[in-house]
Amino acid sequence: MIISEKSNQLDEIKRSKVNVASTKIVTLSNVLSLVRVVLFVPFVYFYERDEKVIAFAVVLLAISTDWFDGRVARWTNTVSELGKILDPFADKVSAALIGLYLLYRGELPLWFVALVVTRDVIIFLGGIYAKQKKHVITTSLPAGKWAVGFLAGAIGGIVYPYQSEGLKLAVEITIYIASALFIVSFFQYTKRFFDILQDKPVQNL
Repeated sequence: MIISEKSNQLDEIKRSKVNVASTKIVTLSNVLSLVRVVLFVPFVYFYERDEKVIAFAVVLLAISTDWFDGRVARWTNTVSELGKILDPFADKVSAALIGLYLLYRGELPLWFVALVVTRDVIIFLGGIYAKQKKHVITTSLPAGKWAVGFLAGAIGGIVYPYQSEGLKLAVEITIYIASALFIVSFFQYTKRFFDILQDKPVQNL
C-alpha cells in the first residue's frame, strides 16, 4: 500500500515536471532552433566574400543544431509546445532562405526551390490549422526527415569549398532524390492532415 502511494506520488511529480516544461518558452532547444535561422546571415557574409571554408563550417553548424535541438529537449526534459512548432518552422525558414539565396546565385534550379518552398509553406499552414481546429501539434514524418536530410546534403555539396565533377554529379542526384522524397512526404502530410480533421487515428504525431 505504501509502495503504491509512493509510486503514485512519483507519477504525479513526473507529470507535473512535464507540464511545467511544456509551458517554457526560453529553453536551450528553442534557442538552437532560432540560431539555425540566424546562421543564414554569417553564411551569406562569408560565402559572398569567397571564404567558402568558413561558409561551409557555418552550414555544418546549422545542420548540427537541427540534429541537436530535439535531442536536447528530450535530454533536459524541456520538450515544449512552442518547440514543437519552432523546430519545423526554423527548418522551413532556413531552407527557404538558403534555397532562395542559392537560386539567386544560379546554384540551385528554380523548379527545385519552388517545390521545396511551396511544399513547406502548405505543410506549415496546414499544421497551424490543425492546431487551431483540433488542438493537435503534428511532427515530422520519416519521409519528411529523409527529404530534409537529402536537402542538407545537396546544400552541403554545393557550398563545399573543394568542388569536383564527381561532387557536382552527386549533388544533382541528391537533388532529384530529395525532390522525390519531398513529393512523397507531401502526400503523406496531406493524408494525415485530413485524417486529423476527420478525427481518424493518426500515426507519427
